[in-house]
Amino acid sequence: MRVSISHDTVRRGLLFKTTYYEVILSVALTHEEKQIIRQRNLLKTKLLDRRPATARVDDRDEKFELRVEHLLSGQPDRFLCATPSKAKIYEDNLLAMLGQMKLWLEDNAETGGRTVVEF
Repeated sequence: MRVSISHDTVRRGLLFKTTYYEVILSVALTHEEKQIIRQRNLLKTKLLDRRPATARVDDRDEKFELRVEHLLSGQPDRFLCATPSKAKIYEDNLLAMLGQMKLWLEDNAETGGRTVVEF
C-alpha cells in the first residue's frame, strides 16, 4: 500500500469567498490487497467518520463516510477542512486509520488455523 497525502488551499463561493484547506489522499493498493478486499467482500466497510467544512446541518453523516471502495477506485479523495490545524489533525487521523487498515488486510489474507489452549 502506497499512501500520498497533500494539502492545498481552495477558495469557494460566488459572492462571499471562503478559504478552505483541502487534504488530498491517494492510495495505491497492491494487487494482493485488492484481491483480499474483493474476495472477502470488504468494499462497503466504513473506515472513517468525517464531516467536511462545507457540510450543511441537515446533511446525513453517511454521505461523508470514507469507505474501502473509495480508496479502491484509484481516484484521489478530497476533503475540505475549515482551518490548517484541522487539516493537519485530519491527516494524522488518516495515517492512523491507514496503518490499522494495513494490519486489518493482513489479518483478512488467510483464515485462522486450529488453536489448542490448555488452562
